[in-house]
Amino acid sequence: MRSHRHQVSFPGGRIDVDDVDHWDAALREANEEIALDRSLATRVGSLDRFTTVGSDSLIHPEVGVLSGRPQLVASPAEVEHILHVPLAQLLDPSVYREEIWPVGGDEREIYFFELPGDTVWGATASMLRQFLRLITET
Repeated sequence: MRSHRHQVSFPGGRIDVDDVDHWDAALREANEEIALDRSLATRVGSLDRFTTVGSDSLIHPEVGVLSGRPQLVASPAEVEHILHVPLAQLLDPSVYREEIWPVGGDEREIYFFELPGDTVWGATASMLRQFLRLITET
């Protein structure tokens, strides 16, 4: 946790030379960070690619499904703890808000999900927002 300490985020990182593609990299990172068994996930697609504000990193979000809740273990070097958040909670309008922040001379929408004990914001909230819009078709 060299950067982004105490922030809620999805597993992620850079593509390694041994990774076949972005999905393969996503599975490897999820296995390294939360011990997700790669064989349990089925790829269903990807979200829009975007560049983060803070670290100027290009993000390639991959989306997969699991048949149930897997056994996960947080890697102490990379993860403080694992959150299990019900979809209904994320879809509750009272947990979501948007703010306009000045960024590099421009104004940018920043998204937030206020969960009990945690705030999801930044890149993770952007991915969640797009995902929720896609599955609810709004």
